[in-house]
Amino acid sequence: MAEISVYMISGVQMRLILAEDDRLFGGAVQKSLGRMGYAVDWVSNGASYCEAIACNNYDFAVLDLCLPDKSGELLLRHTRSVLPRLPIIVVSASSEVHKRVDVLRDGADDFLVKPLDLDELKARISCVLRRVPEDKYEDASAEHGPLRLFAQRFCASLHGRDVKLTQREFWLLDVLVRKRHKVVSRSEIQDALYAWGEEVESNAVEVYVHHLRNKLSPGLIHTIRGVGYQLASSLENARPLLS
Repeated sequence: MAEISVYMISGVQMRLILAEDDRLFGGAVQKSLGRMGYAVDWVSNGASYCEAIACNNYDFAVLDLCLPDKSGELLLRHTRSVLPRLPIIVVSASSEVHKRVDVLRDGADDFLVKPLDLDELKARISCVLRRVPEDKYEDASAEHGPLRLFAQRFCASLHGRDVKLTQREFWLLDVLVRKRHKVVSRSEIQDALYAWGEEVESNAVEVYVHHLRNKLSPGLIHTIRGVGYQLASSLENARPLLS
């Protein structure tokens, strides 16, 4: 799995999905964008790409047309059907005009031909992001009763009162809200908080859960011993402790 960093634009942490089977090129893109602070999840086949976009919230996709198991055109159309507002740059070794036209008609926001310059890729990503409406980020990204999450400000609103969260506090709460009808395992939470392969402190999840309870409500998150954590089924009586 890929490494995850942090990139901010207009106050939003940008998390990207990179679908690329060329290990040399994929590693170079991930490392280059990571140095800028982008959060980059790198997958090398279509099946992993589909799983990633189904399980994670992405702000951008860089999609190679020539993946080993699924055609990039099919993946592009699938992405557009499930994530119609996700900005997408397609990269391909093909420079044929009809290919570029077809891809743009299928919903890509831009098309780059390999071999490509990494500085140009970064510039194209920034250019596409400038065209993304601000309200894409200001809408509540997830909610549960009186609890609403706002990715732009890393903020939770409980009964109308805003509570500022750190990035990892926000990510943890976002996972619990989106999976509120199930118990979320410790490993699932770690996957959401840390880079794939990044070293995780043994008590990191417990620390962030403790912070969220202190900031929002002691009964916000239930610990299911030996299994994981689950958001309280009702927050009607919860009141933010910090603002």
